[in-house]
Amino acid sequence: MSLIEIEHVTFQYPGAAEPSLNDVSLNIEQGDFIAIMGGNGSGKTTLCKLLNGLIPHYYVGDITGAITVDEIKTLESKVTDLSRSVGYVYQDFENQLVRAKVIEDASYSPLNFGYHDYLERGKTALEKVGLIGKDEEYIWELSGGQKHLLALAGAISLEPKILIVDEPVAQLDPQHAKELYDVLKMLNEKENTTIIVIEHHTEFIAEYCKNVVLMSKSKIIWKKSVREGLTRVNELREKDIFPPQITQAAYSLTEKEDSTLPITLNEALEYFESYQAPEHNQIFLQQTVQKIKEKIVDIQNVDFSYKTISRQKKKILNGVNLTINKGDRIALVGNNGAGKSTLMRLMTGIEKPEKGEVLLKEMNTKEFSPEKFADMVTYIYQNPEEMFIDDSIKADIEYFLKARNVKDYAIAVDHIIELFQLREIKDRDGRLLSGGQQRRASLAIGVAMQPLLILLDEPTANLDIGTRKHISKFIQSLKDEAEAVIIATHDMQLVAEWANRIIVMKDGQIIHDGNRETVFSNKALLDQAGLTPPQIMEISRLLGMKLAYSVEDFVKYAENFGEESAYSGNYKEAARVY
Repeated sequence: MSLIEIEHVTFQYPGAAEPSLNDVSLNIEQGDFIAIMGGNGSGKTTLCKLLNGLIPHYYVGDITGAITVDEIKTLESKVTDLSRSVGYVYQDFENQLVRAKVIEDASYSPLNFGYHDYLERGKTALEKVGLIGKDEEYIWELSGGQKHLLALAGAISLEPKILIVDEPVAQLDPQHAKELYDVLKMLNEKENTTIIVIEHHTEFIAEYCKNVVLMSKSKIIWKKSVREGLTRVNELREKDIFPPQITQAAYSLTEKEDSTLPITLNEALEYFESYQAPEHNQIFLQQTVQKIKEKIVDIQNVDFSYKTISRQKKKILNGVNLTINKGDRIALVGNNGAGKSTLMRLMTGIEKPEKGEVLLKEMNTKEFSPEKFADMVTYIYQNPEEMFIDDSIKADIEYFLKARNVKDYAIAVDHIIELFQLREIKDRDGRLLSGGQQRRASLAIGVAMQPLLILLDEPTANLDIGTRKHISKFIQSLKDEAEAVIIATHDMQLVAEWANRIIVMKDGQIIHDGNRETVFSNKALLDQAGLTPPQIMEISRLLGMKLAYSVEDFVKYAENFGEESAYSGNYKEAARVY
């Protein structure tokens, strides 16, 4: 008998026009490390909520079929009966942190189950996830990555046989994402915990998982080994899922879809080794001289701190100097807790610097209320639903223009609705839209304010790869709608393809301000900031090729490589090997 057996399950939420799961069957064995892939709305999260009894005991609806988890019939059991066997880290993991201090939260579940050693269980869980020495810290003092690890510690404090993690890396910087996956790997290999992840990032699936499930339109299409699943390039693309970049590149060069395609970086090194370039083909790293530009924002020697519950100050920004110019498309990067969001809030006037000055068009934010800068700066939140205040997208887009008595605002609104392809959903409530639709709508609301400066906080977080690419196209268009755009993001592919300037932050300071060549070619800088370049960029660097910022770049360089380098025979040999 499998550890998990789902047999012909159909589930439909109340009022929904179609089932969220339609005749779904799936078996998962003890000790598996399995990823659930699929576009937004394909049924991934609904499927996983069957396993801990949240469906149908908490999220009610019409359900048929049978689910057995660790020999427990879930439809006949309570959520508490399953919680010892199934741990769950939700996509909005901060909502499952319920106590004030770290140790209290980590030991909360065993305490409620009456275990006399609940504190020891909590401490053990904290050690497993790498939060040693954080026991007495308050939760709000932790970085986003540390909070995610704490939610994981709470989930494993009962030592469940099954651990489900919904979107493990969606809100994490690359360094913390790897740390979290390393913890999952340890639990799987050393404790035989069955790991189930809902994941859009196929590079992580290739590196860590054993099997993969593809879902589409409320159905399971297949369950396969990771290698077999991720090398089905055309089928995945048809479902708006993108295999690892190295897999895509190898397929583009050979047009052969088989299991010999590389899926990890180490495999790609061997696969593409014939493309290695001589040293003189390395990219030229010197920055070009910048022309004097018109200033929009001038940040001068700024410090910012907030008071903790113990009345001590925690410094977030330390001696920051920065100028934002007209025409800048800036990617603000760095690990969780580096100070990116705080720096952007200072530019809105919502926060005031503890020390130093923030000038917007030479106006000091200390001397005016935030409302004074509302015409100049738009801040688009990481959670797009926070942008919706009315009962329709059109009304939300109109709101600012109507409040400012802008003449002929209807013409501007109509242009924006067309620009962001919102015509079909303009009369719907933004809070009820899908993640990708909400992102589009929030961008439209921001642009409608007609600002000089647009600030976006993690605009592609929590989106599947296909939707991320779609949203990235809309972000590209923002350069025509504002004098400057700043994006705080962990999405290195968006950074590589969009930004003309990259600002790297660490521990509240700017440690580099340059372009994509100076950032992505500097391995020491990337390591210092906890950043991971896109996979295709890393393989081109390791192979000594010209730095490729996209799969298309890599394929073009590889195809022309034999003509450009001293190894003119290598490309033909590589083609023969393929």
